[in-house]
Amino acid sequence: MLFLGSASGHDFLFHLASWMDVFRQWHEGISFPRWAEWANWGFGEPRFIFYPPASWIIGASLGAILPWTAVPAAYVWLTLMLAGMSAWLLAKEWLSGTEAAAAAVFFAINPYHLVVVYYRSAFAELLASALFPLLVLAAIQVARGASREALKLALVFAAIWLANAPAAVIATYSLALLLVAGCILRRSLRPLALGSVCMVTGFGLAAFYMLPAAWEQRWVQIGDAFSAEYSLEHNFIFTHTNAPDFLLFNWKVSCVAACMMLIVWIAAVFVARRRREFGAAWWMFLALAAASTLLMFSPSAILWLHLPEMRFVQFPWRWLGPLGLVFAFFVAAAVPFPVRKQRISWLAVVALITLIGVSIARDAPWDSQDIPSLVAAVESGRGYEGADEYQPLRSDRYNLPQTALPVPPVTLSQDDTRNPSDLVRIDKWTAERKNFHVDSHEEATLAIRLFCYPVWTISVDGATVPGDCDDDTGQLLLTLPAGHHQIAIGFRRTWDRTAGAAISISFLIGFLVFASLRRIWSRHAGLV
Repeated sequence: MLFLGSASGHDFLFHLASWMDVFRQWHEGISFPRWAEWANWGFGEPRFIFYPPASWIIGASLGAILPWTAVPAAYVWLTLMLAGMSAWLLAKEWLSGTEAAAAAVFFAINPYHLVVVYYRSAFAELLASALFPLLVLAAIQVARGASREALKLALVFAAIWLANAPAAVIATYSLALLLVAGCILRRSLRPLALGSVCMVTGFGLAAFYMLPAAWEQRWVQIGDAFSAEYSLEHNFIFTHTNAPDFLLFNWKVSCVAACMMLIVWIAAVFVARRRREFGAAWWMFLALAAASTLLMFSPSAILWLHLPEMRFVQFPWRWLGPLGLVFAFFVAAAVPFPVRKQRISWLAVVALITLIGVSIARDAPWDSQDIPSLVAAVESGRGYEGADEYQPLRSDRYNLPQTALPVPPVTLSQDDTRNPSDLVRIDKWTAERKNFHVDSHEEATLAIRLFCYPVWTISVDGATVPGDCDDDTGQLLLTLPAGHHQIAIGFRRTWDRTAGAAISISFLIGFLVFASLRRIWSRHAGLV
């Protein structure tokens, strides 16, 4: 990336546009954006209600201190460093210092992470994957009876949900699997009971995002995220589809998956000699590897169809995330001695990963103009392309009037030939507040550069009035009688966002109180 710029993967423009949108809204005084102002060429969309906040807050923060051309590389570097440190904290509980360091490196640069960075530019998923080792570590400790790790488990679980929703669904099922395995190994329901409390606490801490995202799905076309090539049956590994580009990528990631599976299960045979040394952790890693492998093949479709919310994972090969952690741990632990053989085996794995990485990087799309073009589009007010699944109901971004793209945000209806600049004066136009005046000698129908969405409130001369939606596009329309009028359109706070924030604050207070009391009890016990 130092030489070629940023790899422009599948989700690259989506994330960069989100980061720029958030950064510009911070300048408007909006600290926690909900509406993506410049999406859909300025008509907007409720993107930040549904997309978890961690990645776009980090990306926008980096954009505040670095040139935008350097932000993706900085984000990737920081996230992979976090992934390595997380894996090291996990591995050092069971492996020697050298082995733990090797596990950290193997996890940070495991082949699936290279796919995520270069092919997909899935920055939010990469962040969630970087936190996953901490979740597994806390889960194993809780399953072993270390109740002091419960607070860490709840906190990491919440952090993953605030990073990426598909990865969070995977993390939820992975955590449930580890806790059930812990119950079987300990012959006690205590791990599951304590782990369930941790999960509820994690959900509570993340409720300010999760509750609005769940409730307001009824107001957007969320089903578009699972249509056509994105449907389940087209995304198991080594599957077939009529879309050539989609099929090609599926087979590329399938080859990576097959390579990782082969290494994991060969390494597992050697690691089995140390299972007594690892205790419960060995069986829990093995269970995670088995589940991750199974769920990438089409015979597991029955589980995908019946397990709650599994459809939000979208792509079964996303289970390469958990498998990547087992890959790192098993490879690092497979050859404990002698040291020379250990290092030779590690060098072989590094060489293989390097070969895969070079192949992926050479095959990845590199476009030096993506970022400058996007910066210019946002700064000019022209905006950027939106996402199908976040379109409000009754809207169609493909039918938006092309003449509306670079022009003022309020125009007249198509059959009105008057010049809008003679009638409309903009006072304020931000993501969540639109204030303007209209002077007209006859009735006028205004076409607002905005999609209809239930949270918009429209005030005309201080009185709340309903707006209309264009039947073809979903654009907000407002009919006014002749005369001078003052219009204010605001993004109101809905009950779900208020309730979600209240739940998160309540759980956070309870979390902090319990953590403080536990520290006091620990000190008292130490004195005694």
